Amino acid sequence: MKNILIKLIAVVALLNSTNGFAKVDIQTWSTSNGANVFYVPISRLPMVDIRVVFAAGSAHDNGSLGVANMTNALLDTAAAGKSAQELAQALENVGAQISNGSLREMAWYQMRTLSYSEPLKVATDILAEVLGEADLVKSEFERIKKSFLISIKDSKQSPSSLGSQAFYKALYGKHPYAFPSEGTQQTLNAMTLSDVKTFYKQFYVAKNATIVIVGDVDRDDAENLAEKLVAKLKAGSTAKSIPSVDPLVNASTKYIAFPAKQSHVFIGQLGISRDDPDYFTLYVANHILGGSGFTSRIVDEVREKRGLAYSAYSYFAPMAQQGPFTMGLQTKNEQVEEAIRVMMDTLTTFIKDGPTEKELDAALSNITGSAALRTDSNKKIAEYVSMIGFYKLPLNYLEQLNSRFREVTVAGIKSAMKKRIDPQKMITIVVGASSEQKKK
Repeated sequence: MKNILIKLIAVVALLNSTNGFAKVDIQTWSTSNGANVFYVPISRLPMVDIRVVFAAGSAHDNGSLGVANMTNALLDTAAAGKSAQELAQALENVGAQISNGSLREMAWYQMRTLSYSEPLKVATDILAEVLGEADLVKSEFERIKKSFLISIKDSKQSPSSLGSQAFYKALYGKHPYAFPSEGTQQTLNAMTLSDVKTFYKQFYVAKNATIVIVGDVDRDDAENLAEKLVAKLKAGSTAKSIPSVDPLVNASTKYIAFPAKQSHVFIGQLGISRDDPDYFTLYVANHILGGSGFTSRIVDEVREKRGLAYSAYSYFAPMAQQGPFTMGLQTKNEQVEEAIRVMMDTLTTFIKDGPTEKELDAALSNITGSAALRTDSNKKIAEYVSMIGFYKLPLNYLEQLNSRFREVTVAGIKSAMKKRIDPQKMITIVVGASSEQKKK
């Protein structure tokens, strides 16, 4: 039975990856204890993808840095009296999969299972137990803490990790976004199981949850599934809104010594929020500037014309509040200053002049031409719909994507970039520069 299910899962996954969906029919309601539900019926394959998202990311750590990440990692290690091995075995027996994750704003658990009655019931029961009846065992807490401490220690040997953490700290100061989701050695050592239990009780509650169900179940079954998933959760309340971000006043540059022949460079400033009216314009703008790989302006100037780096990039990372706008590259220590100058010159010119009509046409063709790939699997649809639900975006968001992109103009890009990005207020972090002057 198990081997048959595993083979069927593999076949279904392959088929699911090749089927595009022209329209995503999102239906929504609330459970009896207040969880928001988003349901997309897709009956082509006997599969169901479920994603339960909580506003329980590290921005809600409230001083106990890393507790959100720890809580999310601990839930499926023991639940309803079952060990992690027992939970995993039960899932394996029906060919189901559960995974989880935690970021700055959100934490989630997601499940993929066959839609036949037995595997669906078993998998749903287990996910409901993990979410609502987590045992939060001390031995597992200590094991995970040890693992996280090792990971944090290892990250200190990674110039990329050091640079990213320094960049967020310089950009956000004391704001919750400033701190690493995994916490620090000091905060993890000070963390207790009681801290995790307090966080769990406050944030893993129905009114703080967004449930997404995508696949081969009808509306009545979807409603029953949603109720079951959060039946063991207290109603609770939604998490407090993340505070606004203080604007940058001045530019700053920091060099972090690291024993390597290459330096990692991070340049940027505050970008946009998820609901920014210029989101689509800036998405296209960045695609041209540094988000389209080898065809971008930044790669052309930094790599193709000057050979200063193998790869270079830029991106906006929108969040509930202003996420970062980041440009980055790796280059030889002796080329750091030139690489930064070229990067900044490219940005300044782009803000001033915008893209050419040819660049815009190519970007729009690429972006809209890949639209089908955004919804070519139940899993991708579930991830998109959870984002729509979590950030309270319009239900027709996916359907509007291409039309919104096609509205973007060169003039609109110039206006939006000038309004959002000030080259005179950039945060610059360099990890690896070797001269004593640059270390200061």
